[in-house]
Amino acid sequence: MKKGSIFIVSAPSGAGKTTLCRRLTGAVPRIVHSISYTTRQAREGEVDGRDYFFVDEDRFMRMVADGEFLEWAEVHGNLYATSRAKLFEMIQCGTDVILDIDIQGAAQIRQKGIDATFIFVLPPSLEILEKRLISRKTDSEKVILRRLKKAREEIGDYMQYDYVIVNDSLDVALNELGSVVLSRRLHISHVDHEWIKETFGLEAAGSKF
Repeated sequence: MKKGSIFIVSAPSGAGKTTLCRRLTGAVPRIVHSISYTTRQAREGEVDGRDYFFVDEDRFMRMVADGEFLEWAEVHGNLYATSRAKLFEMIQCGTDVILDIDIQGAAQIRQKGIDATFIFVLPPSLEILEKRLISRKTDSEKVILRRLKKAREEIGDYMQYDYVIVNDSLDVALNELGSVVLSRRLHISHVDHEWIKETFGLEAAGSKF
């Protein structure tokens, strides 16, 4: 069985990366959205085990010490992480996994040499990003200003990614994200070479395979 692929999606807060990742799993077969661990409080409507695994800081740091996380980072005063065991269990079963994580976590995965496709999502402008953050009605004005300042810093790292998607229209951005996933699946590194050899008799014909 071929392993699944890992897709890393990063973006400034409010750019829509989580919405895109969740929509993608409903539109493209054989891909799941990785659920992160976090120490932040659940927002209205969020469910433990569906949106995040909500844990306190003591438990989070014990998991860090035990090496349970593939990556972890502090973002806007809260801790976030990806379970190493859960991620690799899914890709070993041939399932593609998409992670929406910040640039710190993406950098950790990149530095570890893990094979993954890195995608950065941009808002159309900082002005529109500010309007989106305000419309969420989950943060104070002070927090929004801090998120906008952080966004300027994060956008400067877009060159570290393989693909850039501008989320102006959610439907267009979703289609572009799906295209990246499908392109990866059709890459030569994911072709079933054994099937091709058997089906077309390449070995019998003296192929170099």
